[in-house]
Amino acid sequence: MTKLTDQSLLKKASYWQGEWHDADNCFDVTNPANGDVIAKVANSSADDAEKAVAAAHRAFNAWAARPAAERAELLLRWQQLLLEHQDDLALLLTLEQGKPLAEAKGEIAYGAGYLQWFAEEAKRVYGDTIPAKTDDQRIIVIKQPVGVVAAVTPWNFPNAMIARKAAAALAAGCTFVVKPAQLTPLSALAMAELADRAGIPAGVFNVITSTDAKAIGEVLTEDKRVAKFSFTGSTKIGKQLAKQCAGTVKRVSLELGGNAPFIVFDDADLDAAIDGLMASKFRNAGQTCVCTNRILVQQKVLAAFTEKLLKAIGKLKLGDGTADNVDIGPLINHDACDKVDKLLNEALALGAKLQCGGKRQAADSLFYLPTLITGVNNDMAVAQQEIFGPVAAIQSFDTDAEAIALANATDSGLAAYFYSRDIGRVWRVAEALQYGMVGINEGMVSNPAAPFGGVKQSGYGREGSKYGLADYLDIKYLCLGGLAD
Repeated sequence: MTKLTDQSLLKKASYWQGEWHDADNCFDVTNPANGDVIAKVANSSADDAEKAVAAAHRAFNAWAARPAAERAELLLRWQQLLLEHQDDLALLLTLEQGKPLAEAKGEIAYGAGYLQWFAEEAKRVYGDTIPAKTDDQRIIVIKQPVGVVAAVTPWNFPNAMIARKAAAALAAGCTFVVKPAQLTPLSALAMAELADRAGIPAGVFNVITSTDAKAIGEVLTEDKRVAKFSFTGSTKIGKQLAKQCAGTVKRVSLELGGNAPFIVFDDADLDAAIDGLMASKFRNAGQTCVCTNRILVQQKVLAAFTEKLLKAIGKLKLGDGTADNVDIGPLINHDACDKVDKLLNEALALGAKLQCGGKRQAADSLFYLPTLITGVNNDMAVAQQEIFGPVAAIQSFDTDAEAIALANATDSGLAAYFYSRDIGRVWRVAEALQYGMVGINEGMVSNPAAPFGGVKQSGYGREGSKYGLADYLDIKYLCLGGLAD
């Protein structure tokens, strides 16, 4: 932390009503690369969460009434501050989450991109006029902010996941309360500090840090003053939170687990496919919801593709994210390592073949060696559960129909990828894949201008793009009568 240029970005208290609030006790935030405690952060209570919701509720009317251009200007100031402090924010992120600094800097820029995008979209919330059935009526449709928005965000993208949600909410005229993951609260608190500097009014953006996810979640999902709830995380937790929202009929958006297939057809540019796979599979040590989980390779190119992938994996450098030229940092905690071990060992016991890696760097380390296994089939747990680690699992197929069937044989439907140079195959496969996002000859699909979200049990709602404001706006129909002479 001594390397931070701006030490005031290191905040350790929850933030609501434009003020910092300590708690009776604290929890440790540790660096997964070495286990060091890097900060002790306020362990806020459910009562504190209610105060944050109350602050957002009080601030709502004034914020919603602000002209869209003024809200846009404040969001752009916030975006500029994120970029001005990109190095410090990236360092905080790497220290608490583990990803390499280059990736962390990319995440800061990515999150700032959502603030810019929605600042611009704030001025484009258009209504309609509709022809009425009589000459003494006029029909007008307007859009208004839903109200207070609450969010729970994950540890794997502790800056960007907040920026993506908060940018849309604030642009629409809503106020916002977020509970960041207890493993990575420092990025959220630094964002709050910069929101304050940008001039975001008190109560508009609020952060509650806590280890009591259940109690805080109950407040954010059950308080009737909260009009919308947004969650990014596991499918299991998302289902429970959605149930809790039902009592007050909240607007809900969920971005849940994935099981992304990466399909390589026999006409693919194999070198391009390798590049796309390395970005999709090993970014953030494989700890992303859109991360490649199953690699499906057509039999004709299986041997050549596997050889190329093995060489590419061998070039990856594992280490502390703050060190130079590191490609992969640690997994987030020992539970994450244990899950990867379990999935990998089960697959090997059922006949999969280990080509490289397959273990932690050391017995008590959170660094997991980049791993490649072959001979996988879709019945193995490694193909049906999110690996969330640097394990590439290859299975083969013969026909296009088989590839599509294998890809769709999951309850998840977040992201899918495939490589082919046949334009007819591209359209057929893209339309047949049951996923919310499809990368075609591309391993990185997320972009502020594009709608991010899934189908099936990967959730509903979209973040980013012109569609991203829809869940934060109510449509109101106005019927004007008595207008005839």
